[in-house]
Amino acid sequence: MHSPTKLIYGFCFLMAAFSIPNTASAQQKEAPTGTPVQMVVSAEPKHGNQVPTITQQDVLVYQGHDRRPVTSWVPATGDHAGLELAILIDDSSGFIFVSQMEDIRAFITEQAPATLIAVGYMQNGTVFLTQNFTQDHAAAAKSLRLPQGFDGAEASPYFSLQDFIKRWPSNPALPRREVLMLTSGIDTFYGGGPQDPYLDAAIKDARCAGIVVFSIYTPAAGHFGHTYWRINWGQNYLAQLSEETGGESYYFLGGQAPVAFEPYLNQMSGRLAHQFLLTFLAKPENKAGTEPVKVSTEIRDVDLVAPDRVCVPASPEH
Repeated sequence: MHSPTKLIYGFCFLMAAFSIPNTASAQQKEAPTGTPVQMVVSAEPKHGNQVPTITQQDVLVYQGHDRRPVTSWVPATGDHAGLELAILIDDSSGFIFVSQMEDIRAFITEQAPATLIAVGYMQNGTVFLTQNFTQDHAAAAKSLRLPQGFDGAEASPYFSLQDFIKRWPSNPALPRREVLMLTSGIDTFYGGGPQDPYLDAAIKDARCAGIVVFSIYTPAAGHFGHTYWRINWGQNYLAQLSEETGGESYYFLGGQAPVAFEPYLNQMSGRLAHQFLLTFLAKPENKAGTEPVKVSTEIRDVDLVAPDRVCVPASPEH
Protein backbone atom coordinates (compact mmCIF):
# COMPACT_ATOMS: atom_id res chain seq x y z
CA MET A 1 0.00 0.00 0.00
CA HIS A 2 1.40 3.38 -1.00
CA SER A 3 1.50 6.19 1.47
CA PRO A 4 -0.23 9.51 0.58
CA THR A 5 3.15 11.24 0.60
CA LYS A 6 4.58 8.90 -2.05
CA LEU A 7 1.47 9.32 -4.19
CA ILE A 8 1.81 13.12 -4.07
CA TYR A 9 5.51 12.96 -5.02
CA GLY A 10 4.70 10.59 -7.89
CA PHE A 11 1.95 12.89 -9.15
CA CYS A 12 4.26 15.92 -9.04
CA PHE A 13 6.97 14.00 -10.92
CA LEU A 14 4.53 13.07 -13.69
CA MET A 15 3.30 16.64 -13.97
CA ALA A 16 6.88 17.95 -14.23
CA ALA A 17 7.74 15.36 -16.86
CA PHE A 18 4.75 16.31 -19.02
CA SER A 19 5.43 20.02 -18.60
CA ILE A 20 9.01 19.90 -19.93
CA PRO A 21 8.15 19.18 -23.59
CA ASN A 22 5.24 21.60 -23.43
CA THR A 23 7.54 24.39 -22.24
CA ALA A 24 10.10 23.59 -24.93
CA SER A 25 7.33 23.57 -27.52
CA ALA A 26 6.07 26.95 -26.33
CA GLN A 27 9.58 28.42 -26.49
CA GLN A 28 10.00 27.03 -29.99
CA LYS A 29 6.75 28.65 -31.09
CA GLU A 30 7.83 32.01 -29.68
CA ALA A 31 11.09 32.08 -31.65
CA PRO A 32 10.89 35.09 -34.04
CA THR A 33 10.65 34.26 -37.72
CA GLY A 34 10.79 36.31 -40.88
CA THR A 35 13.13 37.67 -43.53
CA PRO A 36 15.90 40.01 -42.32
CA VAL A 37 15.56 43.47 -43.86
CA GLN A 38 18.03 46.29 -43.20
CA MET A 39 17.27 49.97 -43.54
CA VAL A 40 18.89 53.30 -42.69
CA VAL A 41 17.04 55.31 -40.06
CA SER A 42 17.72 58.95 -39.15
CA ALA A 43 17.06 60.32 -35.67
CA GLU A 44 15.67 63.84 -35.73
CA PRO A 45 15.45 65.68 -32.39
CA LYS A 46 12.22 67.58 -31.83
CA HIS A 47 13.96 70.32 -29.85
CA GLY A 48 17.51 71.59 -30.39
CA ASN A 49 20.28 69.43 -31.83
CA GLN A 50 20.75 66.81 -29.10
CA VAL A 51 19.59 63.30 -29.97
CA PRO A 52 18.68 61.25 -26.87
CA THR A 53 20.03 57.76 -26.33
CA ILE A 54 17.97 55.24 -28.31
CA THR A 55 18.33 51.52 -27.62
CA GLN A 56 17.08 48.56 -29.65
CA GLN A 57 14.29 48.05 -27.10
CA ASP A 58 13.07 51.61 -27.77
CA VAL A 59 12.46 50.98 -31.49
CA LEU A 60 9.12 49.79 -32.85
CA VAL A 61 8.67 48.47 -36.38
CA TYR A 62 5.28 47.74 -37.93
CA GLN A 63 4.70 46.01 -41.25
CA GLY A 64 1.19 47.07 -42.02
CA HIS A 65 -0.61 46.58 -38.71
CA ASP A 66 1.73 43.83 -37.44
CA ARG A 67 4.60 44.60 -35.12
CA ARG A 68 7.79 42.91 -36.29
CA PRO A 69 10.88 41.85 -34.28
CA VAL A 70 13.86 44.21 -34.30
CA THR A 71 17.05 42.15 -34.38
CA SER A 72 19.67 44.89 -34.67
CA TRP A 73 19.94 48.64 -34.01
CA VAL A 74 23.45 49.95 -34.60
CA PRO A 75 24.57 53.61 -34.62
CA ALA A 76 26.26 54.52 -37.92
CA THR A 77 29.52 55.38 -36.19
CA GLY A 78 32.93 53.77 -35.81
CA ASP A 79 33.11 50.47 -37.70
CA HIS A 80 29.55 51.02 -38.95
CA ALA A 81 30.04 54.56 -40.26
CA GLY A 82 30.70 53.54 -43.88
CA LEU A 83 28.90 55.90 -46.26
CA GLU A 84 28.84 56.41 -50.02
CA LEU A 85 27.36 59.81 -50.83
CA ALA A 86 26.52 60.78 -54.41
CA ILE A 87 25.92 64.44 -55.28
CA LEU A 88 23.85 64.58 -58.47
CA ILE A 89 23.40 67.98 -60.13
CA ASP A 90 20.80 68.68 -62.79
CA ASP A 91 22.64 69.87 -65.91
CA SER A 92 19.59 71.90 -66.91
CA SER A 93 19.86 74.10 -63.81
CA GLY A 94 20.01 77.83 -64.43
CA PHE A 95 23.27 79.77 -64.28
CA ILE A 96 22.20 81.34 -60.97
CA PHE A 97 23.58 78.05 -59.60
CA VAL A 98 27.03 79.70 -59.68
CA SER A 99 26.28 81.46 -56.40
CA GLN A 100 25.84 78.09 -54.67
CA MET A 101 29.08 76.44 -55.76
CA GLU A 102 31.10 77.40 -52.70
CA ASP A 103 28.39 76.08 -50.38
CA ILE A 104 28.53 72.70 -52.10
CA ARG A 105 32.33 72.61 -52.01
CA ALA A 106 32.32 73.36 -48.29
CA PHE A 107 29.73 70.64 -47.67
CA ILE A 108 31.89 68.09 -49.49
CA THR A 109 35.11 68.93 -47.66
CA GLU A 110 33.37 68.90 -44.26
CA GLN A 111 32.14 65.30 -44.54
CA ALA A 112 33.62 62.57 -42.35
CA PRO A 113 37.05 61.43 -43.65
CA ALA A 114 35.86 57.86 -44.27
CA THR A 115 32.92 58.97 -46.43
CA LEU A 116 33.26 58.24 -50.14
CA ILE A 117 31.86 61.01 -52.32
CA ALA A 118 30.95 61.02 -56.01
CA VAL A 119 29.90 64.01 -58.13
CA GLY A 120 27.78 63.63 -61.24
CA TYR A 121 25.59 65.62 -63.62
CA MET A 122 22.12 64.45 -64.65
CA GLN A 123 21.56 64.79 -68.37
CA ASN A 124 19.32 62.98 -70.88
CA GLY A 125 18.29 60.24 -68.50
CA THR A 126 21.74 59.28 -67.26
CA VAL A 127 24.49 60.56 -64.95
CA PHE A 128 27.88 61.74 -66.18
CA LEU A 129 30.38 61.44 -63.35
CA THR A 130 33.04 64.10 -62.99
CA GLN A 131 34.34 62.28 -59.93
CA ASN A 132 33.81 58.63 -59.04
CA PHE A 133 33.50 57.64 -55.37
CA THR A 134 36.58 58.79 -53.50
CA GLN A 135 37.79 59.62 -50.01
CA ASP A 136 39.73 62.53 -51.54
CA HIS A 137 37.17 65.18 -50.71
CA ALA A 138 39.33 67.95 -52.14
CA ALA A 139 39.31 66.17 -55.51
CA ALA A 140 35.53 65.71 -55.31
CA ALA A 141 35.05 69.41 -54.55
CA LYS A 142 37.37 70.35 -57.41
CA SER A 143 35.34 68.24 -59.86
CA LEU A 144 32.32 70.56 -59.51
CA ARG A 145 31.49 72.61 -62.58
CA LEU A 146 28.66 74.90 -63.58
CA PRO A 147 25.60 73.17 -65.06
CA GLN A 148 25.30 73.50 -68.82
CA GLY A 149 22.05 75.31 -68.23
CA PHE A 150 20.18 74.51 -71.41
CA ASP A 151 16.53 73.55 -71.60
CA GLY A 152 16.06 69.82 -72.19
CA ALA A 153 19.44 68.76 -70.82
CA GLU A 154 17.47 66.66 -68.37
CA ALA A 155 14.59 64.68 -69.82
CA SER A 156 13.65 63.54 -66.33
CA PRO A 157 15.80 63.62 -63.20
CA TYR A 158 14.07 60.39 -62.16
CA PHE A 159 15.38 58.55 -65.23
CA SER A 160 18.86 59.69 -64.27
CA LEU A 161 18.44 58.56 -60.67
CA GLN A 162 17.25 55.13 -61.81
CA ASP A 163 20.18 54.80 -64.18
CA PHE A 164 22.63 55.73 -61.44
CA ILE A 165 21.10 53.28 -58.95
CA LYS A 166 21.33 50.41 -61.44
CA ARG A 167 25.04 51.11 -62.00
CA TRP A 168 25.82 51.53 -58.28
CA PRO A 169 27.40 48.30 -56.97
CA SER A 170 26.52 47.26 -53.44
CA ASN A 171 29.37 47.17 -50.93
CA PRO A 172 28.68 45.42 -47.57
CA ALA A 173 31.54 47.38 -46.00
CA LEU A 174 29.66 50.60 -46.81
CA PRO A 175 26.11 49.91 -45.61
CA ARG A 176 24.87 53.47 -46.12
CA ARG A 177 24.24 54.68 -49.67
CA GLU A 178 22.73 58.13 -49.97
CA VAL A 179 22.09 60.71 -52.67
CA LEU A 180 21.81 64.49 -52.71
CA MET A 181 19.92 65.66 -55.80
CA LEU A 182 20.15 69.33 -56.81
CA THR A 183 17.38 69.84 -59.35
CA SER A 184 14.07 71.52 -60.12
CA GLY A 185 12.38 68.14 -59.91
CA ILE A 186 10.48 68.92 -63.13
CA ASP A 187 9.70 65.81 -65.16
CA THR A 188 9.47 66.92 -68.79
CA PHE A 189 8.37 63.42 -69.87
CA TYR A 190 5.35 63.30 -67.58
CA GLY A 191 4.60 66.99 -67.22
CA GLY A 192 2.76 67.33 -63.92
CA GLY A 193 0.04 65.82 -61.80
CA PRO A 194 -0.28 63.05 -59.24
CA GLN A 195 1.19 59.56 -59.60
CA ASP A 196 4.09 60.24 -61.95
CA PRO A 197 5.04 56.68 -63.07
CA TYR A 198 8.70 57.61 -63.60
CA LEU A 199 8.94 59.09 -60.12
CA ASP A 200 7.23 56.02 -58.64
CA ALA A 201 9.69 53.71 -60.42
CA ALA A 202 12.68 55.70 -59.12
CA ILE A 203 11.31 55.57 -55.57
CA LYS A 204 10.85 51.80 -55.79
CA ASP A 205 14.40 51.30 -57.11
CA ALA A 206 15.84 53.46 -54.34
CA ARG A 207 13.90 51.62 -51.64
CA CYS A 208 14.93 48.18 -52.91
CA ALA A 209 18.57 49.28 -53.12
CA GLY A 210 18.44 50.76 -49.62
CA ILE A 211 19.29 54.23 -50.91
CA VAL A 212 18.21 57.37 -49.04
CA VAL A 213 17.58 60.41 -51.26
CA PHE A 214 17.91 64.03 -50.13
CA SER A 215 17.04 66.90 -52.46
CA ILE A 216 17.33 70.66 -52.77
CA TYR A 217 15.24 72.57 -55.27
CA THR A 218 17.08 74.77 -57.75
CA PRO A 219 15.39 76.39 -60.79
CA ALA A 220 15.70 74.97 -64.28
CA ALA A 221 16.90 76.99 -67.25
CA GLY A 222 14.56 77.98 -70.06
CA HIS A 223 10.78 78.10 -70.17
CA PHE A 224 10.18 75.38 -67.56
CA GLY A 225 12.22 77.34 -65.04
CA HIS A 226 9.50 79.98 -64.73
CA THR A 227 6.33 77.93 -65.29
CA TYR A 228 4.59 77.92 -61.94
CA TRP A 229 2.53 74.80 -62.69
CA ARG A 230 5.63 72.74 -63.47
CA ILE A 231 7.64 74.28 -60.63
CA ASN A 232 4.92 73.36 -58.15
CA TRP A 233 4.77 69.75 -59.28
CA GLY A 234 8.57 69.50 -59.44
CA GLN A 235 8.85 70.52 -55.81
CA ASN A 236 6.07 68.11 -54.86
CA TYR A 237 7.88 65.28 -56.64
CA LEU A 238 11.13 66.01 -54.81
CA ALA A 239 9.29 66.05 -51.49
CA GLN A 240 7.66 62.71 -52.28
CA LEU A 241 10.94 61.14 -53.44
CA SER A 242 12.83 62.16 -50.31
CA GLU A 243 10.04 61.44 -47.84
CA GLU A 244 9.35 57.95 -49.16
CA THR A 245 13.03 56.93 -49.20
CA GLY A 246 13.82 58.23 -45.69
CA GLY A 247 15.53 61.46 -46.73
CA GLU A 248 14.53 65.12 -46.66
CA SER A 249 13.64 67.68 -49.31
CA TYR A 250 14.69 71.27 -48.68
CA TYR A 251 13.44 74.67 -49.85
CA PHE A 252 9.80 75.41 -50.59
CA LEU A 253 9.72 79.18 -50.99
CA GLY A 254 8.32 79.44 -54.49
CA GLY A 255 10.14 79.23 -57.79
CA GLN A 256 13.08 81.47 -57.00
CA ALA A 257 16.56 80.07 -56.39
CA PRO A 258 17.60 79.67 -52.75
CA VAL A 259 19.69 82.56 -51.46
CA ALA A 260 22.15 79.98 -50.14
CA PHE A 261 22.38 76.19 -49.94
CA GLU A 262 24.38 76.34 -46.71
CA PRO A 263 21.44 76.14 -44.22
CA TYR A 264 20.01 73.09 -45.98
CA LEU A 265 23.37 71.38 -46.35
CA ASN A 266 24.02 71.92 -42.65
CA GLN A 267 20.69 70.29 -41.85
CA MET A 268 21.59 67.34 -44.05
CA SER A 269 24.99 66.98 -42.34
CA GLY A 270 23.14 66.83 -39.04
CA ARG A 271 20.97 64.02 -40.34
CA LEU A 272 23.97 62.05 -41.63
CA ALA A 273 25.59 62.34 -38.21
CA HIS A 274 22.59 60.78 -36.43
CA GLN A 275 21.78 57.67 -38.41
CA PHE A 276 21.31 54.05 -37.41
CA LEU A 277 21.34 50.70 -39.20
CA LEU A 278 18.11 48.90 -38.37
CA THR A 279 17.48 45.21 -39.08
CA PHE A 280 14.07 43.65 -38.51
CA LEU A 281 12.33 40.43 -39.49
CA ALA A 282 9.80 41.17 -42.20
CA LYS A 283 6.88 38.87 -42.87
CA PRO A 284 7.18 37.46 -46.42
CA GLU A 285 4.08 37.53 -48.59
CA ASN A 286 3.01 35.19 -51.40
CA LYS A 287 4.78 37.40 -53.95
CA ALA A 288 7.93 39.49 -53.65
CA GLY A 289 7.26 43.20 -53.49
CA THR A 290 7.32 46.31 -51.38
CA GLU A 291 5.63 46.24 -48.00
CA PRO A 292 4.49 49.24 -45.93
CA VAL A 293 6.54 49.82 -42.79
CA LYS A 294 6.49 52.33 -39.99
CA VAL A 295 9.44 52.89 -37.66
CA SER A 296 8.83 54.75 -34.42
CA THR A 297 9.97 55.04 -30.82
CA GLU A 298 8.34 55.64 -27.47
CA ILE A 299 10.99 58.26 -26.69
CA ARG A 300 9.10 61.54 -26.96
CA ASP A 301 11.96 63.93 -27.79
CA VAL A 302 12.92 62.41 -31.13
CA ASP A 303 11.41 61.33 -34.45
CA LEU A 304 12.73 58.37 -36.42
CA VAL A 305 12.80 59.01 -40.18
CA ALA A 306 12.86 55.96 -42.45
CA PRO A 307 11.50 54.73 -45.80
CA ASP A 308 7.76 54.07 -45.70
CA ARG A 309 8.06 50.81 -47.65
CA VAL A 310 10.72 48.10 -48.00
CA CYS A 311 11.34 45.35 -50.53
CA VAL A 312 10.59 41.88 -49.14
CA PRO A 313 11.23 38.62 -51.04
CA ALA A 314 8.46 36.06 -51.44
CA SER A 315 7.88 33.40 -48.80
CA PRO A 316 10.01 30.26 -49.50
CA GLU A 317 6.79 28.26 -49.57
CA HIS A 318 5.68 30.03 -52.76
